[in-house]
Amino acid sequence: MRIAVSGSIATDHLTVFPGRFTDQLIPGQLDHVSLSFLVDDLEVRRGGVAANIAFGLGGLGLRPLLIGAVGSDFGPYEVWLKEHGVDTGGVLVSGERQTARFMCTTDQDANQIAAFYAGAMAEARDIDLAALTGDTGAGPAAAGARPDLVLIAPNDPEAMLRHTRQCRELGIPFAADPSQQLARLDGGQVRDLVDGARWLFTNEYEAALLLERTGWTHGRMLDRVGTWITTLGGSGARAERADGTLLHVPAVPDVPVADPTGVGDAFRAGFLAATAWGLALTAAARLGCAVAAEAIRTVGSQSYDATPDRLLANLTAAYGADAAAESAPHLEAATREGGDAS
Repeated sequence: MRIAVSGSIATDHLTVFPGRFTDQLIPGQLDHVSLSFLVDDLEVRRGGVAANIAFGLGGLGLRPLLIGAVGSDFGPYEVWLKEHGVDTGGVLVSGERQTARFMCTTDQDANQIAAFYAGAMAEARDIDLAALTGDTGAGPAAAGARPDLVLIAPNDPEAMLRHTRQCRELGIPFAADPSQQLARLDGGQVRDLVDGARWLFTNEYEAALLLERTGWTHGRMLDRVGTWITTLGGSGARAERADGTLLHVPAVPDVPVADPTGVGDAFRAGFLAATAWGLALTAAARLGCAVAAEAIRTVGSQSYDATPDRLLANLTAAYGADAAAESAPHLEAATREGGDAS
């Protein structure tokens, strides 16, 4: 099964200010602030929701197609992704803008001053799925590269809407993951993004916001999508369907938390990999939680190494030996030379 992931590709530039921002703010002078902070510990991390999910899928042997827009500075990041099993044939390189960046400084009280530069992400709306998938007989991807599923992750809003519409036109099943962009979209746009999705991904807060934005009831939402997956942080994940299916899978217990960034993306990678292998819903949610547990142990959303031994240990600890045995053949296939877990 071939999965394409459309969404943001970005880098995070994280610094630490050893003092307090509040000590630098002078009462009566806040109408013309001009401050500069000498910062420590610069960290540059690879990120972007689509790139994070594609990284996870690549590590599980699926060779996903990444679809997004970047700048000419993407070269080293592209090499990294290719080395981790990602097909970057769907990435548009802007001739004018740099790759999106999140720039954040944190002080000793965990207060933050941050900025997000969308950059080349704004050009993602120019990417034509029909050309990428070979449906027009043109474009950078060879004919026959048509995906079996396209995940529409947070991105330039117009790109999200266009790619969802094209999935419907081309008859390609899609998964909806609007998450961070829910705040930017109106009700009609959100309904367009989720209506007819095979999979719908949210966290708990996003689930409530989704209903508020669409104006749909919980039951109506279930009628409009195939399966609604809600991640619950330390409580695991919930899966629901209109036929009355209601499944709760607990998280892997006793996992040390190093960095929660990108953990939801890791869950999506594990979940979608399992569905691509033909595993049942419960097994998919369990593998999602197992991959998420590896991600949360490490700093950076693409720093974890989801080896079969680690994932099988997580599955056994949380759900038992039989649960681990369901995923074992696919995880082992993903690590063999030339192996394809799908």
